[in-house]
Amino acid sequence: MPLDFSALAGAPRLLIEAKLKPVQGDRFQPTGFPNLGAAIYKAPDGNGNEMLLVESAQSVANRLEKVCWDDIADDWVGPLRGLPVIKVINEQEKVLTNSVLEAHRINSEYIARASGFNIIASDLNFQKDHPFDVRRQLVPVLLKYDPNSLIHGVFLEEVAGVIRLPRTLSAFIEARDARVAQNGGVKFNRVEPTLKEGEGNVPYARDEYTAKEITAFFNLDLAQIRGFGLGQKAEELLIAFALFKIRRFLVEGLRLRTACDFDLISAAVTRPTTGFTVPELPTLEEALPKMITAVAEERRFADPSTTILRWQSKARRSRSGAQDSGGTSPGDQTAPR
Repeated sequence: MPLDFSALAGAPRLLIEAKLKPVQGDRFQPTGFPNLGAAIYKAPDGNGNEMLLVESAQSVANRLEKVCWDDIADDWVGPLRGLPVIKVINEQEKVLTNSVLEAHRINSEYIARASGFNIIASDLNFQKDHPFDVRRQLVPVLLKYDPNSLIHGVFLEEVAGVIRLPRTLSAFIEARDARVAQNGGVKFNRVEPTLKEGEGNVPYARDEYTAKEITAFFNLDLAQIRGFGLGQKAEELLIAFALFKIRRFLVEGLRLRTACDFDLISAAVTRPTTGFTVPELPTLEEALPKMITAVAEERRFADPSTTILRWQSKARRSRSGAQDSGGTSPGDQTAPR
């Protein structure tokens, strides 16, 4: 069945809620934060329910990207092949990283300071002390080189501190009526259990949780996608791309940690309230290659779609006279920082 996004016309947001449950038993381990541990808070319903942040927006964004990448092939997963991506190779011609897996995407220092990035910076046409038009200058360049950044946002402080784009797709997982399930264990030294300095048998405590309800929330900003002004084919590709990320994450990406593995119970659209259901993964897998080809035929993508940059070691950059902050030689026409 072909994708039909007509029910989303005029809707500012697409909101999806997915009900989850632990794969086995009732316990699960939430994300932890330095100097805080698990994020626990009271629900604002007046009933005193304990809420628990199972996975943060930052972490889910990383996971939505991860399910799109084939580590063995070092390429997009099959249905996404042909989408632009930036790869960085080292001095031995080995792939070092790429714009899908880097924490800051196209703004990663391994990308923005690599040899060859000046071409991308030139396309951005940033000029100091001049207004920067995000829609006309940033958005087409991201579509050309790194459309993943149109989904997850970017802050190009490596180029200029004013170039930024908020996330189009946001997501998080929280649990309602959460309760601590205390347990623990022992680090066992079978050779010398009485070893001094804490290296012998060491007992430890561990907090896991149970919850009445676990929900993954997804928010796709349709108004922002339309505001990009990229045209119908590119807009529908971005929507399908985002929905693919959501569906694949719910099918294959819910093993968040060793002690945090979920099954999907159900997924439902909560806004708009009528007329649209989330396409199943096979439907998206069938439609996406044709949608990618249609946008590529409009010459909106880099050609070839994979842009290769080169990373030099600090020692080599110093010998060649490159600036550590820029990673390019003095002769390169880099955008002001």
